Amino acid sequence: MNHRPHPFKVNSDCSDCPIRHRAVCARCDADELEQLEAVKFYRTYAAGEVIVWAGDAMDFVASVVTGVATLTQTMEDGRRQVVGLLLASDFIGRPNRDRVAYDVTATTEVTLCCFRRKPFHEMMEGTPHLSQRLLEMTLDELDAAREWMLILGRKTAREKIASFLAILARRNAGAAGARPGVNMRFELPLTREAMSEYLGLTLETVSRQISGLKRDGVILLEGKRQIIVPDFDRLLGETGDDAESGVLA
Repeated sequence: MNHRPHPFKVNSDCSDCPIRHRAVCARCDADELEQLEAVKFYRTYAAGEVIVWAGDAMDFVASVVTGVATLTQTMEDGRRQVVGLLLASDFIGRPNRDRVAYDVTATTEVTLCCFRRKPFHEMMEGTPHLSQRLLEMTLDELDAAREWMLILGRKTAREKIASFLAILARRNAGAAGARPGVNMRFELPLTREAMSEYLGLTLETVSRQISGLKRDGVILLEGKRQIIVPDFDRLLGETGDDAESGVLA
């Protein structure tokens, strides 16, 4: 498979990386970053391109630098379910496993910072900063999965949509080093059909609930995919979460 050059300039200095302080390498010192540099390469995938198929061998692990990807599982009868989203700084693959359990597909153009899997695994054993950060990210992923069980199992359709938008708003704010506030703007990474699969709703319900949030002034829409959140606290109030717990970041 041919991969186009990534959309940002690559150099040997990781300090220019937009996810430097949130990715798996966030705690690495200069010497450790130099070791990672020796096993690092970049790949860019077009929207709709499969990064890896479930069950395929994967000779690298990676951090999402830009873009959004989905994790999808296919059942024996052909039905597909989106089981997760990968946003900027999220980690793909397992250093101690050579195969993946899910299809990973780019939903927007995605750029990955890839590390050759075996050298990365070996480096983890002698680099506490790397292994500790990956453990933290894995536990965060577990918390997110548990939170998502609540969203899918107990929330109303409107609360599901609001929770999903609040997650995206928080992640986009975090990518800019800010906290969610007023007049936030971000692009919806999934089509409404994909959202329906991810949230366990019908396409009609997704469209109806988005229209309802727009009608009530909770969100504004520009075009098909651009979301504006005038007041994040008001959006958060629609998620069904209390002010203390919030929604997953």
